[in-house]
Amino acid sequence: MNKGKVIVVSGPSGVGKGTVVKELIGSNEDCALSVSATTRSPREGETHGVNYFFITKEEFTQKINNNEMLEYAEYCSNFYGTPKDYVLKSVEQGKNIILEIEVQGALNVKKIIPEAVTVFVMPPSLQELEDRLRGRGTETDEVVKQRLETAIDEIKQAPQYDYIVVNNTVMQCVADIVSIIIAERQKTENMLDFIKGVLNDENA
Repeated sequence: MNKGKVIVVSGPSGVGKGTVVKELIGSNEDCALSVSATTRSPREGETHGVNYFFITKEEFTQKINNNEMLEYAEYCSNFYGTPKDYVLKSVEQGKNIILEIEVQGALNVKKIIPEAVTVFVMPPSLQELEDRLRGRGTETDEVVKQRLETAIDEIKQAPQYDYIVVNNTVMQCVADIVSIIIAERQKTENMLDFIKGVLNDENA
């Protein structure tokens, strides 16, 4: 069985990456969303190991010190992060693990797992991104302006990613990411075990 791939997906707020990732996982059974660890308490209906790995701050700190986190951040006095062992075990089992994380975390994952595939989701234009942010109807003009400024900073870092996909429509964006995953899994370096298997069958 071929190993899966670690697929890191980033993009500015409002680009629709969450919707894209949800559709990608829902329509491709060999893709799964990485389960993050957090120090916050479970909310009603949340399950350990499904929604999050719920651990104590002491356990989280120990994982950081032991280099067992691919990336992490502190938000509202709680830690959130991606456990390395969960991701690597899932990949060994043939799953493509999707990490939906911000730029800094994505680049950190790439340092730790060089074979990880990084994908940056771009808006068709900044005007389209602004329209999408305003279309939510949940944010003030000032917040929209701040998000656009942050988006510009993030887009400037897009050249550090392996692939750029444009979210004109969710379905086309998902199809583009699927094509990337297929191409990555069929790279010669990822097919060497398959080749050996075929040759061993011939010699059996």
